[in-house]
Amino acid sequence: MIELSVFWQVFSLVFLITAIPVSVMIILEKRSPYKTAAWVLVLIMVPVFGVIFYLIFGQEYRKQKIFSRSGIKSLGKIRNLSLKQLRQIRTRKDSYEKENIIRLLLNNSNSLLTTGNEVKILDSGESTFRAIFEAIKNAEHHIHLEYYIFSDDKTGNRLKDLLIEKSIQGIEVRVIIDDVGSWGLKRKFINELRGNGIEIYPFMEVHFPRLTSRVNFRNHRKILIVDGVVGFTGGINIADRYIDGIKGIGPWRDTHLRITGDAVACMQVIFAADWYFCINENITGSKYFKPFTEGHGTAVQISSSGPDSDWESISQAFFAAIANARKKVYIATPYLMPPPDILSALKIAALSNIDVRIVIPHRSDALIPRWSSFSYVSELLEAGVRVYFYETGFIHSKYIIVDDTFVTVGTTNLDFRSLETNFEINAFIYDPDFTARMEAVFTADLENSWEISRGYWEKRPWHKKFRESVAHIVSPLL
Repeated sequence: MIELSVFWQVFSLVFLITAIPVSVMIILEKRSPYKTAAWVLVLIMVPVFGVIFYLIFGQEYRKQKIFSRSGIKSLGKIRNLSLKQLRQIRTRKDSYEKENIIRLLLNNSNSLLTTGNEVKILDSGESTFRAIFEAIKNAEHHIHLEYYIFSDDKTGNRLKDLLIEKSIQGIEVRVIIDDVGSWGLKRKFINELRGNGIEIYPFMEVHFPRLTSRVNFRNHRKILIVDGVVGFTGGINIADRYIDGIKGIGPWRDTHLRITGDAVACMQVIFAADWYFCINENITGSKYFKPFTEGHGTAVQISSSGPDSDWESISQAFFAAIANARKKVYIATPYLMPPPDILSALKIAALSNIDVRIVIPHRSDALIPRWSSFSYVSELLEAGVRVYFYETGFIHSKYIIVDDTFVTVGTTNLDFRSLETNFEINAFIYDPDFTARMEAVFTADLENSWEISRGYWEKRPWHKKFRESVAHIVSPLL
């Protein structure tokens, strides 16, 4: 009995000297009240271990500038073209109405507006990898890849063999992988690439003692650039699951883009910035950055966000697009945990008789994020947002359609982590023809979904509501 008493005394002392100072530190950071409250609750409910969890996953570094683009020479060379391109797009009244988003992305992330582009929608793993492998086979100068997940499976090895083949032909090959997302990539796999002249580096390598300052900030971007002419981005990583689906869930439904034209140079800037961060080497020159054509193709802005930017640029653009919607907002996302401002924008739009529809997966690859996503459904339905469960497998697409002239497709989920913490990339597209094509994709996704009614949702068993309510509390931390 005395030993138990001593244990609790020691435990209480440890709690006082850890949880209280860390709670004060969190409060002084002046982050979102929702995140502050969630972290303080974790520290109280899970003493000691909550402190460890915070040190690994909870620290906020955006204002501390752990990542800087100040050394990137290519960034400043192309930024000044945006105002000229904006004047050109003003002649197209259907796109001009979204000028506020164009200006926002220019100011919050130096995102250049380009008009000389062609954008192709790739709506499956098969079509995406077919286009990717074809582009790589035709490479004549360089291949730049940046992926969150690069797996040592059939798809990963097929890509590895092709990259080695191109490197032997004299093509420059540079690869960035996320050190957490690609944790399963064996040293033998990496050494085989390096042994054949391929430069491959992990982004923000995670090991002690740097673990606590780096593990929380993951590079979730998916970028492929070939010869500075063709670029790919979207939701698909390098793994078999994007073709074969998930056992017990079904086919994998995703959306990727193939882009040719001036926007590829903007994708190259983002890759060059990340490459500079990895090995302190600049990528410059006309072989990497093709001259701008200033053509009359599809208008595209490529924007990135993460701890390297002063602003949560993609999140701000999502909010602006939804808040300024006039007719409709159509969204597909695998994880529905929107920050308070975007959640409010969605509800206000629906209450203003804007047609707001969201497709999420009924079955997911992640249990707690699934419950957290479900926890937001009730208040969205109450405001008039129409929410659909995708049933034909797992939908991993990340896109937003607003009115008839705006679409964004990329790597950003509609959740706290993507919008506030991860390194992400999205294409913002201002074009009525492309919007119509994406709306056809959304219609197809709706045909493979069923709409959730308020009556059905409120009749769920209490234990489901309870677990979703608990998951809702920690959703800002996921």
